[in-house]
Amino acid sequence: MTVSTAIARLNAADPDFARHLDHLLSWESVSDDAVNQRVLDIIKAVRERGDAALVELTQRFDGVDAKSIDDLILGRERLELALTRISAAQREALETAANRVRSYHERQKQDSWQYTEADGTVLGQKVTPLDRAGLYVPGGKASYPSSVLMNAIPAKVAGVGEVVMVVPTPRGEINELVLAAACIAGVDRVFTVGGAQAVAALAYGTESVPQVDKIVGPGNIYVATAKRHVFGQVGIDMIAGPSEILVVCDGQTDPDWIAMDLFSQAEHDEDAQAILVSPDAAFLDRVAASIGKLLPTMERAEIIEKSINGRGALIQVRDMQQAIEVANRIAPEHLELSVADPQAWLPQIRHAGAIFMGRHTSEALGDYCAGPNHVLPTSGTARFSSPLGVYDFQKRSSIIFCSEQGASELGHTASVLARGESLTAHARSAEYRILNEKGN
Repeated sequence: MTVSTAIARLNAADPDFARHLDHLLSWESVSDDAVNQRVLDIIKAVRERGDAALVELTQRFDGVDAKSIDDLILGRERLELALTRISAAQREALETAANRVRSYHERQKQDSWQYTEADGTVLGQKVTPLDRAGLYVPGGKASYPSSVLMNAIPAKVAGVGEVVMVVPTPRGEINELVLAAACIAGVDRVFTVGGAQAVAALAYGTESVPQVDKIVGPGNIYVATAKRHVFGQVGIDMIAGPSEILVVCDGQTDPDWIAMDLFSQAEHDEDAQAILVSPDAAFLDRVAASIGKLLPTMERAEIIEKSINGRGALIQVRDMQQAIEVANRIAPEHLELSVADPQAWLPQIRHAGAIFMGRHTSEALGDYCAGPNHVLPTSGTARFSSPLGVYDFQKRSSIIFCSEQGASELGHTASVLARGESLTAHARSAEYRILNEKGN
């Protein structure tokens, strides 16, 4: 196999740096008209024909010989069987990761609260878990049992009543690790369907697939497009772009470590992005050499090569302060602070999905077993979005209880504001509760 690297080199001192950086970061998750129409047709078919459409579409797209919807349902006993079919080491790793993910997310759980004002008025917030959540899991060779843990466990910690998983099994190919992860995470039901048809089934329900309140989990362009179309009917987690890593390094970390950290995201797919920022030009040269040395040893070398050459970069900056400024400008999904004292720089980090502190904290640990969620905002959306968490599976309802005195006092304020908006019924509704007045 012949591989070559021509990773871009940028310098923040270049007058055109901002333009070059913008071009490097640009990525659009745009469905063309053909994909969009195909997804709309699939959603329509599932809404109109339910289970029959699911069976037909699964036969057509996944090559599965399913005679009825019963052939696409996996019971709890099948998940438990998967636990016996994986190796002892795999089971231990899944259970260790699940325990750590559960322990971390239990600290995110929010409780209801109330307070009482002097006049007896009670205000508060009621926190309620979703009734049912849908988890989309890619199937076949591109299977990620870690994603099952990261999506299902927060839902269970939140108290979601039922977690329904959909996972395609192309040509009948079942990934035992995925099913074992579902068993450990407490998934309640599994349907072996995928694509836009699975999203439609979760959003609208069929005779067999229950309608959910929110759909989470990654998928291809058809899944992402379907999630866009059903949003509003159900909640969704996000429309995720390609995976990203940004490493900020002071030049003192082993360059082989940094090269492999960049590879860890580049191997996901050709559109993934791996960027290194450092004030040490000689260090950037050493990392470039490590990339060239290590790339031929990788199983997914061709994918890494296309990712590194197409969207990767080594960026030289003036100093560590400018490195942090560039990091905030990029707002990466994964940010590694591979520096001597990462804690000192942490207060200045404003935009990042997950922050990996220090030379020994590889991003890969966060993907699998550190504890925090690996479902993170991509494509700069860390400027306004957060990692998936327990809070994504909980709703908040406001609580307002007015005492007689409180209703009277608030009624004066509401009346003035309502009449200022020419909403007379609002005003009179409030005025009826003002003591000694009838609002006529």
